[in-house]
Amino acid sequence: MKKIKTEEYRVIDDVKLSELSTHEDFNASDKELKKKLKDVRKDLGEFQDTLYAHGKYGVLVCLQGIDTAGKDSLIREVFKDFNARGVVVHSFKVPSTKEKKHDYLWRHYVALPERGKFSVFNRTHYENVLVTKVHPEYILGENIPNIKTLDDIDDQFWENRYRQINDFEKHINENGVIIFKFFLHLSKEEQRQRLLRRIRLKRKNWKFSPDDLKERKLWDKYEVCYEEALSKTSKDHAPWYVVPADNKKAARVIVASIMLEALKKYKDIDEPELDDEIKANLENFKQQLEKETI
Repeated sequence: MKKIKTEEYRVIDDVKLSELSTHEDFNASDKELKKKLKDVRKDLGEFQDTLYAHGKYGVLVCLQGIDTAGKDSLIREVFKDFNARGVVVHSFKVPSTKEKKHDYLWRHYVALPERGKFSVFNRTHYENVLVTKVHPEYILGENIPNIKTLDDIDDQFWENRYRQINDFEKHINENGVIIFKFFLHLSKEEQRQRLLRRIRLKRKNWKFSPDDLKERKLWDKYEVCYEEALSKTSKDHAPWYVVPADNKKAARVIVASIMLEALKKYKDIDEPELDDEIKANLENFKQQLEKETI
């Protein structure tokens, strides 16, 4: 199996998605990719236990991608070896009436990870510069001061949103949240095949929506919006990674490997030491338990 070079997926300059591959297999069989993922996620699970005991950092994993990119199955497979209490998944849908009473970042603030835990955002705060940019009429429903018509939603409006998102991520990172952002880069043909699969397979029918076809017609617009968002918001404290997503098994390995490699660099994350008095009496505690009879 070919070596995974995680830095190759990191966004460091302006992005042109049409120039980036949507497929990777590392010259490996499906069996080899499954074995690799199993090994990496075991290490991630062990790290999460240590993170929980340490209790000073939280980890935010942001997943973005066009419909059918594989976000749900990636979450299921990558976090399979985590303690259930250590990871919380948030799937952000159309904002509720209550959420619209607040600014667009509010619902994401309240879903941030507790110290010691992972939060996974299945779709993220970036919907507010992606879907809303393709459909600016949605912005009018936010009841923002001075935004009365579509003409008020100009280039400066979007520049302000990018700045606000960057400020949000810098703030939470400076307060102990480790941020990962993954864009699952799917080809248009692969999306077509996956949509057809949802129609052909009865057990997958529930996943299909005619809205998927409507949004598919806006593919080029979404690609431009993604390119701009990725380019303007990939920072050292909150980097974006463009992950080839046509091969789901390889995409999962890439995401898991990027996280594990980055998290291992945090040398201050370690299990806390026992109180000196407790440590000194461990032998006594052991003997007490060994002498018990049930």
